[in-house]
Amino acid sequence: MSELAGDGIPVTVTCRVLKLARQPYYRWLAAPVGARELEEAYLANVLFDAHRDDPEFGYRLLADEASRAGLVACDRTVWRICAANRWWSVFGKKRARSAKKAGAPAHEDLVLRQFRADTPNRLWLWDITEHPTAEGKVYLCAIKDVYSNRIVGYSISDRMTSRIAVNALVSGQAPWSGVALRDLCWGQALSSSMGSGFTSIPGSVTVVRRHLV
Repeated sequence: MSELAGDGIPVTVTCRVLKLARQPYYRWLAAPVGARELEEAYLANVLFDAHRDDPEFGYRLLADEASRAGLVACDRTVWRICAANRWWSVFGKKRARSAKKAGAPAHEDLVLRQFRADTPNRLWLWDITEHPTAEGKVYLCAIKDVYSNRIVGYSISDRMTSRIAVNALVSGQAPWSGVALRDLCWGQALSSSMGSGFTSIPGSVTVVRRHLV
């Protein structure tokens, strides 16, 4: 329309032909990018950074990351932006079915649903739970010894990453630092819900280094 006006065709005539009102056109001409579009652009940048750093996060966790950065948005808005840019969680997005069989578990299941132990530190159970607070969500990873029914290690974080599982495992091993690690850990089994925090590379490396099976 600006080009037509430059050629001598009045804006009024062009708007009449295109069946457009003049005032909205002049408002758009004064501010081509509205405040809402600009806010969503900033939000999209924050969501992209969070998705790049933690690709396992779904849109709800990405919304939490945006809130920590000072950009508060409803889950629906975050989902729409993520869907438009195809930023899917590496665990949550369903793909087309194929004839391939499911892969082997990350670690061999030595517990076999037999949640009993005859001695301390023979079998540990662990899981991550989410807890809402006035300042946002926090995540607790706790490790319980089956024999004593006591919590032997835990870790708290405002982000659900593999680090929270690693820290809980390290705190569980800390009281036994004076015992030879090989003597303590051979035959010790861990059972978890097999979430991303437990099957990730850092968590797996820690389990192997500590000889936990």
